[in-house]
Amino acid sequence: MAAGLVARLPDGRLHLQEGPIDLLIGFEGPRPAVQQAVTAASTAFAGLLAGLAAELPLLRTPVGADLPAIQGPVGRRMVAAVWPHRRGFITPMAAVAGAVADEVLAAIAAVPGLTAAHVNNGGDIALYLTAGASLRIGLVRDQARAAPEGLVRLSEADGIGGVATSGWPGRSFSLGIADAVTVLARNAAAADAAATVIANAVNADHPAIARAPAETLDPDSDLGARLVTTAVGALPPEVIAAALAAGEAVAEALIQRGLIAGALLALQGETLAVGLPRLLG
Repeated sequence: MAAGLVARLPDGRLHLQEGPIDLLIGFEGPRPAVQQAVTAASTAFAGLLAGLAAELPLLRTPVGADLPAIQGPVGRRMVAAVWPHRRGFITPMAAVAGAVADEVLAAIAAVPGLTAAHVNNGGDIALYLTAGASLRIGLVRDQARAAPEGLVRLSEADGIGGVATSGWPGRSFSLGIADAVTVLARNAAAADAAATVIANAVNADHPAIARAPAETLDPDSDLGARLVTTAVGALPPEVIAAALAAGEAVAEALIQRGLIAGALLALQGETLAVGLPRLLG
């Protein structure tokens, strides 16, 4: 990479960064396999941002009745992740962080002998686990603090390849008011898209909620003139309960469709787990 960062951290993880993409990658396995995985990850990451930038206008366009003519591998992952949600407003950008993590993980997972790996792209995580391997993932109730307050324990048998979190205090704009919605799915891109959809559904109308057109906060936002949440003051218990229930209904529907394995919704100290009890602890 001509521009960007490639570094091994003292704990053995690999740090890859270019522009807005910042990956922390962990590996488990014999030393030769880990070293080969480091090379594979670095190679997969090189040029990834440029490929996304080349198709950015189309990736920021809402998905309609026809599949977008995306050529790049990460862009195709983004489209595949948001396609099931096309009946509502959504653009491929809703899955960009997870898709990047999935693309780099795919290169790592091809390395023989590796027993486990994870690619963390700002909290959206792609997972690779072989039989006998396990991983604990911290769950947050407030993206503003990002302090883990719970754990999910995952193994290869769970069939979960991605974890993603969305909410109004996060890196991306949200139409809803959730402090955090964490989703587990078959891959990180699918989890990323679903977390966005569920977080948008955790919503209410109340004087304590402030909103602004996305384009006034970021002229390049794919949300255009849509109102995004900029602040959420103290809400009455009944408003919190109704907002979480609205998100729960969407999460349950996505579970029934086989699109996610489960979700954890959080709003002002209240949490609601959907499809996760056996994994929590």
